[in-house]
Amino acid sequence: NQINNVLVFPGVFRGLLDAQSRTVDTGMMLAAARALADVVTEDELNANYIIPSVFNEKVAGTVAGAVREAAKAAGAAVTGTTTV
Repeated sequence: NQINNVLVFPGVFRGLLDAQSRTVDTGMMLAAARALADVVTEDELNANYIIPSVFNEKVAGTVAGAVREAAKAAGAAVTGTTTV
């Protein structure tokens, strides 16, 4: 199972880079997990579809945004960061 490598890490790293954070904490990882879960809507959720497809283009950006915001909330982001 490579969910973490394919779905989560690209967004986590993008979010950390965007925030220019030098640290990763549990809050950032929880934000990534929640963002990943939120990509699947209630209408899509079923016994065979609980995580987004590896081809879902919303995953990386959604996870990155959540991690970036969590880094800001934790005080780990450099002021004046921009989204790439």
